[in-house]
Amino acid sequence: MYERIITALILIVAVIHLLPISGFFGVDRLAALYKIEIAGSDMEILMRHRAVLLGILGGFFAYAAFRPSLQPIAFVVAFITIASFFYLTLSVGHFNDAIRKVVIADIVAAVSLLGAIVVYMMSSPS
Repeated sequence: MYERIITALILIVAVIHLLPISGFFGVDRLAALYKIEIAGSDMEILMRHRAVLLGILGGFFAYAAFRPSLQPIAFVVAFITIASFFYLTLSVGHFNDAIRKVVIADIVAAVSLLGAIVVYMMSSPS
């Protein structure tokens, strides 16, 4: 039972990280996702590459959801990516409503991650 709960919670984290992958397919998709103007080819390259990196992370989290031996690594990586995003939003501030939605999604991811870690620790032999 614990394993299914952990899998489900990690899959939530995975899906949240997979959603931005559509930004890889062009500026129009990025603009729709984040409600920002992609000014210039340099920003386009960086943002589209970001979409790929988040997709890779999401794919790894989805894989780890079904591989208990990889779950501790997924926990650490997910914590770093979520915490760094929270740090950036708090330290920079003044973000638009689309970014606010990303913050809310990351709050869901953080709660899911915390839940997965707690259940994982409860299910581990002492």
